[in-house]
Amino acid sequence: MRVSLFGIEIDKYNFEEGVKEGINLLQSSSVSQVVTINPEMFAQAEKDSEFKKIIDNAELVIPDGVGVKIALKLKGIDASRIPGIDFARKLLEYCAQNGLPVAIVGAKEEVINKAVENLKSEIEGLNIVYYRNGYFNDNNEVYKELRNANPKLVLVATGSPKQEVFIYNAKNVLSPCLMVGIGGSLDVWSGTVKRAPVIFQKLGLEWLYRTLSQPERFKRIFPALPLFLLKVLTYKEK
Repeated sequence: MRVSLFGIEIDKYNFEEGVKEGINLLQSSSVSQVVTINPEMFAQAEKDSEFKKIIDNAELVIPDGVGVKIALKLKGIDASRIPGIDFARKLLEYCAQNGLPVAIVGAKEEVINKAVENLKSEIEGLNIVYYRNGYFNDNNEVYKELRNANPKLVLVATGSPKQEVFIYNAKNVLSPCLMVGIGGSLDVWSGTVKRAPVIFQKLGLEWLYRTLSQPERFKRIFPALPLFLLKVLTYKEK
């Protein structure tokens, strides 16, 4: 089931259902895209019609940011938040259990190297056939390397909207696979950034913990999040 927020369709699944749908897409005969949407992406889509088109064409759009969950609640829609980092981790575990090759693109060289090392250590049987940092100018070169590696799951952590554009443009050039934009997940998996305590995760307040521990994020969150929620109360769906 999909619900609409600011003209963007979002898939309304709980966490387990979302992961199940991701697994279904892994078995698709085409390149599929998962967008883990947050309030900043809505702002980007409002000013960039091409970016909105990318979201509209994604096979799965899951509410990653707690702001999206709150916004839907204000509209009377009870939707589960599906953290992109946990969603991606479950897909990695599924791939390891079923012998499916994985590729990861993004972050700084030392960050992705450590993230890959940690993931291989933590997830038995994980087969990462390709990985590289996110600092490249030639997408076609990376697409070529991905074609040669032939992964079934590709995680892209180059930040939004760059990662969504990269995935969307890969649809016509890669072999069938599932591609997921995972933002700053590699920073956490590498140990570079400490993830919020479980209580913050359960309350949907990871953004608050990260803002308190990384004050430079304050400008990004405020006033963007309050304005986003205020807009929910005044917005009329077309």
